Amino acid sequence: MKAPEVMAAGRGVISLRFNQDQGCFTCCMETGLRIYNVEPLVEKAHLDLDLVGSVCSCEMLHRTNLLAIVAGGPRPKFADNTVLVYDDASKKFIMELTFPARVLAVRLRRDRMAVATCNQIHVFTFPQPARRLLTLETRDNERGICEMSPMATSERQLLAFPGHKLGSVQLVDLASTEAGSSSAPVTVNAHRGALACLALNQQGSLIATASEKGTLIRVWDTVRRTLAVELRRGSDPATLYCINFSRDSEFLCCSSDKGTIHIFALKDTHLNRRSTFSKMGFLGNYVESQWALANFTVPPECACICAFGSRTSVVAVCLDGTFHKYVFNSDGNCNREAFDVFLDVCEDDDTC
Repeated sequence: MKAPEVMAAGRGVISLRFNQDQGCFTCCMETGLRIYNVEPLVEKAHLDLDLVGSVCSCEMLHRTNLLAIVAGGPRPKFADNTVLVYDDASKKFIMELTFPARVLAVRLRRDRMAVATCNQIHVFTFPQPARRLLTLETRDNERGICEMSPMATSERQLLAFPGHKLGSVQLVDLASTEAGSSSAPVTVNAHRGALACLALNQQGSLIATASEKGTLIRVWDTVRRTLAVELRRGSDPATLYCINFSRDSEFLCCSSDKGTIHIFALKDTHLNRRSTFSKMGFLGNYVESQWALANFTVPPECACICAFGSRTSVVAVCLDGTFHKYVFNSDGNCNREAFDVFLDVCEDDDTC
């Protein structure tokens, strides 16, 4: 997921993002930073305004104590072209990297860090020492779209970001990167319009893409660079905030400004809905796309991120501070199992 991150203002929330296993999420606020566990919903860390200032974005390294923080918002304590790595175990900053332009996104895995600015992606070894491996030029990337496959031991250790051609994705094999060398990116021509969202599965074998139009999600095989499946979110344009694969890559979910979370089957695609007009033929490819197996709606026009929880469940975390969990089945039924206001959930003996 991402990218799998939303940014706006709601109860002081600036952005939200899941960690790599979707078991935790970061909440960047005008008043600092909070880290939450998903199941059960518990606040795990609380960094206040005096320590970090207002925070624009944060990337958590799996379930470790390392957090990559970028300042922003109304009361920043640091420059927006700087990445700071905070160790919550030792309660101190352990790394600071400064770039020529504003940092739009940071992505972490156990052996690499990628930093996106408007026209470049910088790749470093991680965590110590942070040694620059390469810098890649991109087309204008104001969304900071950039994703890494999270498993350092997987066969496909990929970095994905917008290619130079409109609507294309570039894939770089991180396993082959060495200091001073340049790995030639592989290009996937994913959409006609500009990219809005990317997601890599845990194994790095699949990448999901969506354009700014937001009606279609395309899932590509990263080895063959071929289209695996085309999924239709809807017929009206929408802004996609988040795409995420389930850990076993059997399902995919997405969220948009329509306020609806869509859930698609990837392994058993016959579970997805098809148009009743699919056999008529005269409507062409439009009706051949696969529609969501299941969906549910969160508060209208509320930006949120979504991810898979335990069993066949999907959670949505919204900028208005609400937390939603729904359970779905192969018949397409989707029922709410939990609702909470995560901003009111605090650490023991703490005040939100």
